[in-house]
Amino acid sequence: MEERKLTCIGCPMGCPLTVVMNGEEVVSVTGNTCKRGGVYARKEVTNPTRIVTSTVRVAGGSIDMVSVKTREDIPKGKIFDCVKALKGIEVPAPVHIGDVILKNVADTGVDIVATKNVE
Repeated sequence: MEERKLTCIGCPMGCPLTVVMNGEEVVSVTGNTCKRGGVYARKEVTNPTRIVTSTVRVAGGSIDMVSVKTREDIPKGKIFDCVKALKGIEVPAPVHIGDVILKNVADTGVDIVATKNVE
């Protein structure tokens, strides 16, 4: 049996979690004070994912850059591929919150969307 220690990021409490695993199977999760902690711990040890945030250039806009993020979380192992895919991208103004900047980033099935308006 393997024991892994995590700090939950499911809510502001930051509970210290202990996950007991038997190979790839989660046997137990302890330390969480809410249901989200158990869900987070199981996902984190079996298939960790993250939301990626970055910026891309804007051509002809009121500012030179717009903030972007993945619409959903992507596998942790695809983060660098995602960031590489954004390098060198330039979008024309205007840009609106929610506009798709890049579809299916790094073959994850997840789009990159704008998180700011740029006129």
